[in-house]
Amino acid sequence: MPDGFAIDPRTTIGHVHLKVSEIERAERFYVDMLGFHVTARYGSDAVFLSAGDNHHDLGLNTWQSRGGPPPPPGTTGLFHFAIRLPTRRALAELFVHLRDAGVRFSGASDHLVSEAIYLHDPDGNGIEVYCDRPPESWPRRNGEIDMQTLPLDLDSLLAELD
Repeated sequence: MPDGFAIDPRTTIGHVHLKVSEIERAERFYVDMLGFHVTARYGSDAVFLSAGDNHHDLGLNTWQSRGGPPPPPGTTGLFHFAIRLPTRRALAELFVHLRDAGVRFSGASDHLVSEAIYLHDPDGNGIEVYCDRPPESWPRRNGEIDMQTLPLDLDSLLAELD
């Protein structure tokens, strides 16, 4: 790679495609728990989901994983993927929906630049659901963004719903 190379700043991360063990179970989780909708199917082996009118934000397939177990701890692979919500209120609404549905959370953090809740899908894939704070409020130290992992103030988050 040549010195000074920089990726185009307009670049974004596109869709996420996950290997799952059971299409139907995974689809139910992402539709019923997280609110995505089905945009397309690829036979009985893959389903494509979106939050809006995109062709897909999330793909699920069993091409190499039908009936397979989650990867064991201590191995490489996906730590989590992130779903960015547009508002803090949307994060609060989803938190309440998931909590009331009995979904177990693996964490809830304030990163100073964003607030996030963490969970796993039925196949053990890590999911971060978050909302950003306005960029002008992001703390900086020595010219770099100062991100931390602090406990999320759930009472403050839930106050968004009052």
